[in-house]
Amino acid sequence: MYAVIKSGGKQHRVQEGETLKVEKLDLETGSVLDFDEVLMVGEGDQVKIGEPFVAGSKVSAEIVSHGRADKVNIIKFRRRKHHLKHMGHRQWFTEIKITGIKFGTATRKKKAEAESED
Repeated sequence: MYAVIKSGGKQHRVQEGETLKVEKLDLETGSVLDFDEVLMVGEGDQVKIGEPFVAGSKVSAEIVSHGRADKVNIIKFRRRKHHLKHMGHRQWFTEIKITGIKFGTATRKKKAEAESED
C-alpha cells in the first residue's frame, strides 16, 4: 500500500517502513506524528484520489532525526568589473520513518451502506 502526502508545500509518495526527508518540523526526535493531508491512497489496482484529500485517511510517522542538507553554492559576478561574490545555503530537514497507512473509513462506510440497503 502506498500514499501521497502533503508536507512542507511538497508532495511525497510514501510506503510503510520507508524513510524520507521532509521540510523541518518543530517536533522532538522520537515523537510520533500523523499526516491528515493524504492526497492519494493506492493498493495494487485500486487507487483512491482525494478531492483534495482522501476522507478519513491518515499516514503515521516517527521522527528519526533532524539535520541540514548539503550546501548549495551560489556565485554572483559582474562581467568585466572583477567582482565576484560567493554565497551558500544549507536547508534544514527532518528525517521521518513511515510507520503506518490507514485507508479512509469513508470507503468502508459506503460498502456497509450498500449492504444495509439490500
